Amino acid sequence: MLQEDISKTSENFERYKERISNFSGEFELGLFLFIARKNLIWVITLFVLALTASYLYLRYTPPTYESHSIIQIQTSNQANKVLNVENIYENRNELSEAIELLRSKVFLKRVINKLPLDISYFNEGTFKANELYRGSPFHVNYKIKDESIIGQKIYVHFNSANAGYIEIIKNKIEFKKEFKTGDWIQLPEIDIKINLLNFAQIQNLSNQVKQNLTYFVINSMDGIVSDCSQKLDVKLLNEAAKTILISYKDLNALKTTDIINAITDEYTNFDVERKSESSKSIIGFIDQQLDVVYDRLKDSENSIQEFKKTNKINENQDITTTNITRLNGLDDQIIALEMEESVLSKIEKNISNSKAIDTYSLLAMLAGTSLESNISTAVNSLHKLLIQKEEMLYEVTPNSEAIKAIDYQINIQKNLLKESIKSVKENLSIRKKDLQSKTLEFEGKFKELPENEVEYARLQRLYTINEKYYTLLLEKKTEYSISKAGFVSQNLVLEKAMVPSSPISPNRKVTFIGYSLAALLISLVLIVIKYLAHNEITSLNEITKHTHASISILGIVPKSNQNIPVSQLLVDKNPKSLVAEAFRSIRTNLQFISNEPGAKVIALTSTISGEGKTFVAINLAGIIAFSGKKVIILDLDMRKPKIHLGFNADNSIGMSTLLIGKDELHTAIKHSGLDNLDFITAGPIPPNPSELIISSKMEEIITHLKAIYDVIIIDNPPVGLVSDGIAMIQKADYPIYIFRADYSKRNFIQNVDRLFNEANIKKLSVILNGVDIERKSYGYNYGYGYGYGYGYGYGYYDDGAKSSRIKKRSFFKKA
Repeated sequence: MLQEDISKTSENFERYKERISNFSGEFELGLFLFIARKNLIWVITLFVLALTASYLYLRYTPPTYESHSIIQIQTSNQANKVLNVENIYENRNELSEAIELLRSKVFLKRVINKLPLDISYFNEGTFKANELYRGSPFHVNYKIKDESIIGQKIYVHFNSANAGYIEIIKNKIEFKKEFKTGDWIQLPEIDIKINLLNFAQIQNLSNQVKQNLTYFVINSMDGIVSDCSQKLDVKLLNEAAKTILISYKDLNALKTTDIINAITDEYTNFDVERKSESSKSIIGFIDQQLDVVYDRLKDSENSIQEFKKTNKINENQDITTTNITRLNGLDDQIIALEMEESVLSKIEKNISNSKAIDTYSLLAMLAGTSLESNISTAVNSLHKLLIQKEEMLYEVTPNSEAIKAIDYQINIQKNLLKESIKSVKENLSIRKKDLQSKTLEFEGKFKELPENEVEYARLQRLYTINEKYYTLLLEKKTEYSISKAGFVSQNLVLEKAMVPSSPISPNRKVTFIGYSLAALLISLVLIVIKYLAHNEITSLNEITKHTHASISILGIVPKSNQNIPVSQLLVDKNPKSLVAEAFRSIRTNLQFISNEPGAKVIALTSTISGEGKTFVAINLAGIIAFSGKKVIILDLDMRKPKIHLGFNADNSIGMSTLLIGKDELHTAIKHSGLDNLDFITAGPIPPNPSELIISSKMEEIITHLKAIYDVIIIDNPPVGLVSDGIAMIQKADYPIYIFRADYSKRNFIQNVDRLFNEANIKKLSVILNGVDIERKSYGYNYGYGYGYGYGYGYGYYDDGAKSSRIKKRSFFKKA
């Protein structure tokens, strides 16, 4: 038994695989549409569930809003252009630096400090909480004592406009404390002062069907920066136009707009501030040099005045003019070298003694010197490493391997900078010694001049040098002061962020379409699976396609719309119905199988019980009796008899009692209410029906009945379950095999092949019972070859409302 079940399962699986492989080639649209119609309730259910799910998704999913702004990067200092002052901060790739700056957490921290994001207020609903950004009915001032309170929900309940209580649930422990508005509340982790702004809004929230709770959360700066960094998107919009698109997504529409506008404003201020700070450092350095040179100039002037008074020297200096000019030029060069040497010493000291190196100050010191091109590259590299380290500290700890690696690179860059400074200082020292030796050479020539004149010339030369240097510093200070005042950021906000009126997600239209498409896809998958798994016979086409024998097709019997009792005779009650016309068509087609004179035996069987062989036998007998021929029905399905139920007759005497010789034939024959139609019931169920059917007594009964009746119709037992009826099928003039549409399995067709080939029943023909003709409107054809005799009977159909619908179809078909 187990082996048989395994074999059957394997056979079904192979058939399923074969159906999948032949899906495209053997696709039957009518069957597919029929299955879709049968499962329409499931399709509708799926669509209802999909629409319900989409509604719930839209109802309880927090909407996400997006604001954006477009800025154009264009830096220009008009004062620099007028004064022809070198722009020491000119950048080769301003767009890339601007994008990275806008994305950096250092910059976002500056932006967040300008907005009220340190504390968030919420209105808690059943399924979601709404942030009351700039719309909270109360305001909270706080002083944090313990940072563990950060991120903790603190519920606020108002009993009146002046008092209420706060509630904190921490580690499943509930803590409550009363407060008065405007007074500080002392808590272990935090001090709080609550100021009421809109008590009417509080009352409105409290009077709702489900009272909504309000609470606030203290946010950490690092947490806000990290959250904003994830929601912020900065990308290049147009490289030629130097435009950048800044967008921000959040659950609060007003918050997105405030953050975007704050970013654009802060970027403009930061740009101005950074450039102004650079000019400020340069001016500070010039001021230091002015103080030193002024003192030296004042001392030189006093020395000349004192020397003139003491030695009574006049203003005539024609003798020494040439030598003094040359000495002045040499001294100018020596002073310039000393200044550069001083700058390098200061930079070297700054690098050696400071942990936090101010690279902007270093660049300011180098401004205007010949050292700028040599040292500024190394300083800029060091500056980039320091910025990289500062950004990494937001994500990792100071002791992490990444920080140690960047520190190692910073130390290498510092050492390289020191070596560069050392090398430049050595070169400056060599040049300074050469200039000093030339100065001594020119001064030796003055030894031949009078001592007082030489001393006076020396003093005047020192005064001239200091005066020139002092004047130069004053000019530079004026130029950079004007440059500082003239710098205005040219970054333009081409599109200012506006408060979004609708969310970007969830999109109602896309959501409904998406869920509907999902329901449609699932429905199609369900129908396709059922189509592939469909194993019932639905048309005569399937029978002829799957059989390996030349089986005659007698026709089909339509499915009746009425509730028919078991095996009842219908053709006499409604002779113009489709069912009656179908049996007339079958009666006509029987002539093509055998048209020889004499009494005929019609034997009907099926694979299993329930396929309608008894119903076909009774109504076929009735339609033949209508033609004037005498017909008798024999019920040989003695295991499960039904003929007596169809005629509502007694079953105490029948074929079983005749075959054992208990009763006479004339006592077993019963008359129906239809002329020319008699029947013999199965009788009491015997223990050995097979032996009775193949006995010689059966032959005698058939022979005797042929002498009395024109047609003998035998209702045999199903051959798929028992072999009782095969003997009578072999002897019949018209052996008929009954299938039932949407009930009989496709593998039942193998029984027809077996009877045709193995049992050598060559006259075997097929009737398909219980066909739903409604399916024909879906383009599904049930016919095959001949057997359509009932088709023209549509006009005779008189089944109430159904008749009018059929007539309409017939009209359109003719049209």
